[in-house]
Amino acid sequence: MVSIVSPSPPLSLPAITEPRTLLLGIGASSFAALLLELALTRLFSVVLFYHFAFLAISIALLGLGAGGVFAYLRKTQLSRIGTRPLAAWLCGLNAIVIPFVLEIVLHVPVSLELSWTNLLRLTMLYLSAAIPFLLTGVLFSVVFARETRTITRLYGADLLGGALACLSVVPLLNWIGGPNAILFAATVMALAGLMWADSRRTRNVTGVIAAVLVLLIAVNHSGRLIDVIYAKGIFRDKSWVEFARWNAISRVEVDRQGDDGKAIVIDADASTYIMNVDPHAWQGTLWQKNLMASPPALANVLRPHGEFAIIGPGGGVDVLRAVANGSPSVTGIEINPIIANSIMRDRYADYSYHLYERPEVHLHVTDGRSFVRNAKQEFDVVQMTLVDTWASTAAGAFALSENSLYTVDAFREYFEHLKPDGMIAITRWEFRQPREALRVVSVATEALHQLGVQNPAKHFIVVSEGDLDEDGIPVVVLAKKSPFTPEEEAAVKVHIEGTEDLVALYTPSAPGQNPFSALIARNDPRAFAHAYPYNVAPVDDNAPFFFFTLKTDQVLHDGGLQRGIDWKVNLGVVVLGIVFAISLVAVAVFLVGPMALRGGRRQRALPLLYFVAVGLGYILVEIAFIQRFVLFLGHPTYALTVVIFLLLLSSGAGSLLSRRLLPNTARGWIPLVILVLAIALYTWGLTSLLTSLIGLPFFVKLVVSAVVLVPLGFAMGMPFPTGLRAIANISDVELPASELGEPANSDDNAVEWAWAMNAASSVLGSVLAMVIAIHFGLNITVACGAAAYLLSLMLFPTLAPRRS
Repeated sequence: MVSIVSPSPPLSLPAITEPRTLLLGIGASSFAALLLELALTRLFSVVLFYHFAFLAISIALLGLGAGGVFAYLRKTQLSRIGTRPLAAWLCGLNAIVIPFVLEIVLHVPVSLELSWTNLLRLTMLYLSAAIPFLLTGVLFSVVFARETRTITRLYGADLLGGALACLSVVPLLNWIGGPNAILFAATVMALAGLMWADSRRTRNVTGVIAAVLVLLIAVNHSGRLIDVIYAKGIFRDKSWVEFARWNAISRVEVDRQGDDGKAIVIDADASTYIMNVDPHAWQGTLWQKNLMASPPALANVLRPHGEFAIIGPGGGVDVLRAVANGSPSVTGIEINPIIANSIMRDRYADYSYHLYERPEVHLHVTDGRSFVRNAKQEFDVVQMTLVDTWASTAAGAFALSENSLYTVDAFREYFEHLKPDGMIAITRWEFRQPREALRVVSVATEALHQLGVQNPAKHFIVVSEGDLDEDGIPVVVLAKKSPFTPEEEAAVKVHIEGTEDLVALYTPSAPGQNPFSALIARNDPRAFAHAYPYNVAPVDDNAPFFFFTLKTDQVLHDGGLQRGIDWKVNLGVVVLGIVFAISLVAVAVFLVGPMALRGGRRQRALPLLYFVAVGLGYILVEIAFIQRFVLFLGHPTYALTVVIFLLLLSSGAGSLLSRRLLPNTARGWIPLVILVLAIALYTWGLTSLLTSLIGLPFFVKLVVSAVVLVPLGFAMGMPFPTGLRAIANISDVELPASELGEPANSDDNAVEWAWAMNAASSVLGSVLAMVIAIHFGLNITVACGAAAYLLSLMLFPTLAPRRS
């Protein structure tokens, strides 16, 4: 379970620390640790790949678990040190370690090569990032074990600190950026050490560490000192960077391009040029020649005076084309406020000729899918040009990140917000063997089928920028609710003949012989995809992995990993498997191995399997819900923060009240039954509920999230502590630390083993959840969580103590 609390084995010192110090120290430490975990998700998205955002959860679980195991194995040595000095030095050491971990993350290039060197670098990054959480695990293990008389208030302080971190991460990322947010976590950890300190020397040391970190944050304003060095394994040259800023969504910079060009670069990878021409004075310019000779311009050719809805306008290329061709109303939907406000309407407004401030341009800073679904007007064109939901057009792991803009459900909403003769215009990169734009056709075909169009052969026009004889060719897919007319086809033909590079891959009257014509003629996207070398089947909101076009046999065989523009996509799938292998080894070395070598009484397998199942159930449900709420809340960072915040609070409350609500551990099966039934209900009902409410205001969405998650989280917090009480045979009253210091039999380490196995399954489950979601969808991932809790229910009777 993702919680800062490590339910570790008790040590055996009396409770001697003042309650106020305990609560402040625990709260501050919890805040710092969870803030570090959440900030790492944003940093990993930039320097590594987008699916590594979820790796931070695995790292945090591994570190906390290993810290608890270390505290148990070294309890004799730790017992010689008082609680306050030990906690102060652990926090101080952690505050020093965190900046070094930040430097390692920023400076270790994880390249795009499947090599032992790259594996070593990834392993080093993984293990080094776990060190701060290991130190936190030791701290919480020691304090919670020694201070059992105030365990309820300690747990409350822990939950409050974690909840404040969840609430703080978004404004901190917006105000001070990713690296500084991590330095801020280190600062709070140093302040926690100052709270714990019981001597002048310790106070001076931790105070100096905190002051140095505050100064470092101030000096590093706008990334002047500490910023991204390597991104996706490539060195970032800062000499051409004019502007750089972080927020909770991404890291955005403006780079000089050539003599006078400027490009917006998102997360050190994506790029979109800022338009530098007056739209009403571009006749005869190179801007007009180049922009009208690209595939997306066909939408402007067919609807020069239409009303446009442009999702992800970026630097304004589609907006410029629409305005310059005479559109009276251009609605831009840009998710990133830095691009919309700080760049296009502020710092570079003059450079872009105030394109986003023109009276015919209406810019909205929100998620594109939510806006279209909630829009009351209808459009002539809904356009997306090389737009990925969160990443760039070459962001490395969008095969593993949700792309809810490209699902059948999304396309239905686009079609429903078109005028009777309107069209969608989707541009994607394409390859020698088509798959991305081809999948757009597949998704649009399925959406049209659901809207009652039985044979949409006359509803498509597909045009590329040149023949598909190399990778990286932009292809536009035009799709209408009504058939294209002969006049529209003729207009497209005339325009193509007036350019040098445009090639018609499919028109109703001249379908040609290629995969696009074969797919449209088949009129059965899933049957076509089954026989096609790549997975181009339609995707829906249940499995929104649009860019994951590799089939399983291609992943397993090196031949499927051909270098090219989608090499990064293919690599993302392989790297996920490598991360799972690293996690497996780390669990064996740092969790299970030390417990096995420690010895003690041999434990029965079935009771331990109960804790494995509980850990798997929790993490599978949590990861699936994070991904499920991405579409609902509009961005992965929001989903991660809200889901963890709500589950943290509600699970903590359930854990705290489990003793009162289940005084007899024999009734521990009750919350398991509730969980199995509730998760099964959520599996099939949650998608429809969230989809129907996606257009609500953001605050109302937060309330809906709480209503959905809090009751489930409350029940999810009960099985683990109830199981621990069952195997440890702990009485239902809080005992003094001396009575909890050791089990009756000093060799009986059942509690420690249960805790270690739960942590191990949580670490592996965080990666396993992604694998299941990619191959089988989010509903199956949630269903696997229900199955894990069902297994826990079946194993619960084995927790009863054996009779002599």
